[in-house]
Formats: sequence, C-alpha cells, structure tokens
Amino acid sequence: MPAQDGFVAELRRRRDVASLSQVALGALMGYGRSYVSKVETGGEVPSQEFAVKADQALHADGALLAAWQEQFADRRGGSVHAGDGGNPDVGAAGLLVLDDDAELIYQPEPGRYRATMRRRIRNVGTKPITRYLIRISVDRYPGDAQRSNLLYREDPLRWEDIDLHAWHGEHRGQPMRWHVKVDRDAVKEVWLELAADDGSRFPLYPGQETVIEYTYTVPQRQWGHWFQRAVRLPTRRLSVQLVFPAALRPTVWGLHTSMAAESSPLPTPIAETVDGEAAVYRWSTTDPPLHARYRLEWTIPDHGEDPGRRPSERMAALGVLQQGHRLLTQPARRFDLPAEADDARRLIAELRSVMARVGAVHQFAKGMGIAAPQIGVGRAAAVVRTAAGDEITLLNPTIIEESEHTDTQYEGCLSFFDVRGQVPRPLSIQVEHTDIDGRRHITQYEHGVARLVAHEIDHLHGHLYLDRMPPGTSPIPVEQYHGTGQAWSYQPRP
Repeated sequence: MPAQDGFVAELRRRRDVASLSQVALGALMGYGRSYVSKVETGGEVPSQEFAVKADQALHADGALLAAWQEQFADRRGGSVHAGDGGNPDVGAAGLLVLDDDAELIYQPEPGRYRATMRRRIRNVGTKPITRYLIRISVDRYPGDAQRSNLLYREDPLRWEDIDLHAWHGEHRGQPMRWHVKVDRDAVKEVWLELAADDGSRFPLYPGQETVIEYTYTVPQRQWGHWFQRAVRLPTRRLSVQLVFPAALRPTVWGLHTSMAAESSPLPTPIAETVDGEAAVYRWSTTDPPLHARYRLEWTIPDHGEDPGRRPSERMAALGVLQQGHRLLTQPARRFDLPAEADDARRLIAELRSVMARVGAVHQFAKGMGIAAPQIGVGRAAAVVRTAAGDEITLLNPTIIEESEHTDTQYEGCLSFFDVRGQVPRPLSIQVEHTDIDGRRHITQYEHGVARLVAHEIDHLHGHLYLDRMPPGTSPIPVEQYHGTGQAWSYQPRP
C-alpha cells in the first residue's frame, strides 16, 4: 500500500470539505491540472512544498503539513527504519506500541475535558530513542472548517489551559520535560523528552520497553463532541474510554476510518457501565491497521452547557451549517462513480453520524434527512430516514418526473430550525440516482417519503424550502407550530 495514503486521505477529506475539484485545488496551489490527481492516486510522491501549499490553500491549520511529516520527514532525515534490523511492520521511528490506552473525562465544573494517554512502547529499532512526539488538536465544528477556524483564531488553544504534564515509567515514576514543535491556534505538537528537568536522561535502548503517560485539558467551548484516536505507529492493542456524569444521559457511538478512506461503524460495540455517578464507555481493539482512525462521538440530551439555546444554535453545535453559508446556495458537485466510491462511502458515513447526533436531541415523527452541503461538503449525497425508520441513500439524485397532484405541508430544515414553513410539493416523484458502483436507477417515492427526498434534493441543487413557499407567505416561529411529534397526514388514494 503506498506510503503516502495517510497524507492522501487527509488531502482528499480537506478538498471535499472545501468543495474543490482536483483541478481547482491545483490551480490555487500553482500546479498543473493533473498533478493533484497524480498525488491522490499514488503516481507522484508529494514534496514538502506541495504539502505546505495544500495546507495553505485548504486552510488546514497545519494538519496537512503534519500528515506529510508523519509520512515522509523522518525517512528523509535519516532516522531509524524498519529495515534496520527491526520488526518489518514497524514505522520509521523504530517504535512498537504494545498498549495504547486513552481516557477522556468530561468535567462540567469547571467546564472542561481532561484527556489522559498511557502508552507502553518498545524500541524495535537499532538506535536509542530519546524523545516521543505527541499531538493535541481540536475541531469544535466538524464539517464546518471555516467556522472552526474562525473560532480558534478568536479563541486559540492556550498552554495555560492545556496544562500539559508527562511522566516516564510505571505509576508516573519520572516526570518528563518537553518542548514545543508546532504551536498553532487549533493544533499543538510537543516532543516529550526521555529526560527530566534535573538533567537526568533515560533513553530507550533497542529491545527495551517503557511506559509514557501524559495528561492535558481543553475547555469545553473549544472541544467538539468527539474523540479520535489515530494509529500512527504499529500498535498491538488500543483502547478508548469516555467518562461523563451519569445524570447527563449521553448517547455514544463510534466510527472507524481505514486506509481506504472508508468510514463505517466500529466493528464491535461500545461497552457501557455506570460506576457510581459516572457513566463509562469503553471500546478496544487489537492489532489495528496503521493509519486507521477510531472516532467516538456523543450527544447529551438537554445539555445545560448553553442554557436557553435556540433550536438553530443546537443544530449548529451538532455540526449542521446554518442559513447564510455559501454552500447552502450552491449546486453540489456530482460523484464520478465508481471511481470516487471510497469518497462517497466516507461521506455517507459522516452524514449518518450527524443524523445520529441530531436524532438524539430531537424527535422526528415525520422522518428526517440531511444533505452533504449541510455538513460543509459540496458533493451530491444525502441520507433520508423515513417515519417508519427506513434509510434511503441518495447519490447524484435528480427528480425526472413529478405528479400533477400536490399538497401543502409544514416543513422544517436543520439549517434554520427556529421556524416552520408551508411548502407545496408533488405527491409522487420519480428520482434518477446512482449507486456506489455507478449504476443508474429510477425510484418512485410517494407522500411523506417523496417530500423528504425532494427536500434533500433541493439542498443538492442549492435551494432551501423557502424558495418554494407561495408568494406572500412566511415561515412561522417553531413555538407557534403545533405539529411536532406528529406525522404528515395524507388522504388514501381512491
């Protein structure tokens, strides 16, 4: 598998978020029309200059450059390699992670998250190891990079809030000194030195094992509702634990992203226990693939961290773009299937993830749906969940036929959830769409399902339901709407 795939996965994700084609990104960076395509398909090994320009063009705040450095910097700098007598599946650092245990605790008072990472490592290279790189990054609004970047420009991660501490050896035996490698608004990288402030050193020699543990905090205003673990070194066992006050009744789920950039539910369930006043969620795996990402997400019903939030503010906090964002008024770019099947699968999984978050905080008796532009990705994909609980996946959908008969019903939209509006729509539609293998299908939808599907297709063509309301009518505040919790009603056909 090409070594640059880890960098490429991040590049593709950032490009999708920015809704840029390969040609458009290349033009922004000053590269030829085919160069980005060659990098993404493995035909070209990206240079550091390419990584820097891509990071700037995509406003990645250092994430792309860091991904490039993880893949290539150590190899070019002459560090220890797997081929230098070590285990053949070991990365350039010559390290094997025997146990990787991560814990995230939510502390409502004083309003922060505390992360503790504990790793047992073995030097399987040929040279002593004297330092260990760690990374702290945040993304408050997944799917809305522009909004997250604005937040951290105005309110960057500060070292005094992070309060980083690190130890070496069992039971936090020896404090470690550290120095900063990267210091950006939303990303910090730190070298933990196998040395103490008193000048003593404890290098890890070939064949030796040790434990590195570190802890840090992030204010809840800066931390999103997710916790991701990336496998950057060969790892034998990985575990993640989330701890919340049990009274908050959180809903927790997880996603796995592989080197193929496919996103899917975790292969095994998350274990939930209650320990006194704490709700504990644990998940673990053995021999995770290199560059895999395991992401736990959660919602907290009626969370008191922002009392009095409007419905639109609640949706924004869950990662849904709000009215006024440019992506909501632009046609989405179609998928080239099956060539972009991996990108489509990853996006559908992300849409399902956002739907799960939203569904945990609001009752959708009529069914619900979400389109890719609403999570910051300008691609032609949407997911609908009907009132009966059936899921409909839409790729490159277009309405090709509508019934003459219409009706008018109230609709809501996650991108401006404070109001409801009466919208006329056909009672039946025929939709042409594409499956993941590139085959075209025509499907007929009726009544409430037709309304749900048509609403999402409107999003993919840059329209909101406001565009379809009769002249002279306006939405009403949600407080005046009395249909919440009730399905749409339809007269049976004669």
